[in-house]
Amino acid sequence: MPDGSARRTGIALTERQRIAWLRLIRSDNVGPATFRDLINHCGSAENALSMLPELSARGGAARAIRIASVQEAERELDAAHRYGARFVGIGEPDYPPALRQIEGAPPLLAMKGDLSAATRPSVGVVGSRNASISGAKFAAMIARDCGRAGYTVTSGLARGVDTAAHRASLETGTIAVLAGGLDQPYPPENLPLLDEITEGAGLAVSEMPFGWEPRARDFPRRNRLIAGISLGVVVVEAAERSGSLITARMATDFGRLVFAVPGSPLDPRCHGTNGLLKQGAIVTTGSADVIEALAPLSQLDLFSGSVVEEPKKFSDILPPNDDDRAIIVSALGPTPVEVDDIIRHTELPASSVYLILLELDLAGRLHRHVGGLVSLAMED
Repeated sequence: MPDGSARRTGIALTERQRIAWLRLIRSDNVGPATFRDLINHCGSAENALSMLPELSARGGAARAIRIASVQEAERELDAAHRYGARFVGIGEPDYPPALRQIEGAPPLLAMKGDLSAATRPSVGVVGSRNASISGAKFAAMIARDCGRAGYTVTSGLARGVDTAAHRASLETGTIAVLAGGLDQPYPPENLPLLDEITEGAGLAVSEMPFGWEPRARDFPRRNRLIAGISLGVVVVEAAERSGSLITARMATDFGRLVFAVPGSPLDPRCHGTNGLLKQGAIVTTGSADVIEALAPLSQLDLFSGSVVEEPKKFSDILPPNDDDRAIIVSALGPTPVEVDDIIRHTELPASSVYLILLELDLAGRLHRHVGGLVSLAMED
C-alpha cells in the first residue's frame, strides 16, 4: 500500500517565467517536444521567444512565425484565476511526477481542485463509453478499492466506464483529464460530476487553452496524459478500435503496467480487452490483481529525482551553414526516421543536426512522431 504522502519535488516558476512559458507553448509550431528543445538550446523561455523569428527563418519558414503576446498570456492566466484554476509547470512541485518522464510531457498543465491528488501514486481506469451494467460496476469496484488502497484514480471524464471510475473515487481522490480547455468539459452532462471532483478531493487537468472546444484529434492527446500520470492503466471494456486501446498502447510505450478485464467473446465491447490479454496484459478479475501488481512500484520513489528547470546558461552552438542544412533536408523524406540515423547518415555533428531539426520544426517543415522519429513535412 502506498504511504499516501505527496511526493512534491521541484522548483517553482516565477510569475515572469510562467508568462514566458505560456507565451512560448502557445506560439505557432511549438509543441511540448519543441518547447523542451528550445529551452535546452536558448537557456530560457524568454530567450527562446526572442530567437523564434531567427530560428524559423533559418529553417525556411514561408512567413513570419506567430508569437503569443504578453497580453494573450495574461488574459489566459486571468481566465484561469477566474475559473479557480492555475497553471503548473513541469518542474514545479505540484506537477504529476510520473508524467514528467514521458516523451512530450506538457510544459504547463492547467489544474483545478486538490493539487495534492496530482502528486500521489495513480492508477488509470478507462473503458467503453457504452459500458454494460457489469462493466460499469466492475470499474467502480476497481476504482473504489484502489482509492482505499491509497491511489488516485485517473480517467477521461467520458461516459460509461470513466464516469463510473470517477464517481467511485470521489472521496479518495480522482483526476479528470480533459481533451479541451478546463472550461470546456466534454460531455456536457458530466459537468456536475466535474464540479464534484474539483470541489472535493479530486482534480481536473488540461494542457489545452481556456476556451478550447475538444475535437476528435484532441482525445488521443488526452489519453497520453492519462497513461503518463498513472503507474498502470486498467482497461475494463474496449472495442477493437477505441480510445481505451490507444491509452493502453501509450501506457506500454511509457513502461507502465496494463491490466485488462476479460469478457465474453460475443460482446464487441470486450474484443479489445481480450486482444490486450493476448498481447500480454495482466489478467484482471478483481481489485487485488491491480493493487498487488502496483505495490512494488508505488513503494519506490521512482520519479522524485526528475526535476526540470531552465538551464543556467545559453547554448553557444554556432548557427549551421546552408550546406549542412541542405544535407539534412535532402536526407529526410516522408518516412519517419530516428535522429541517430540522420547523424550517422550525414556524418554531421549531433549538435548541428539537432539545431537544424529545431529550425525546420519551427518553420513548419518537420513532423515529429511517437518515439522521437522525425520526417519532412510535404508541401501541399
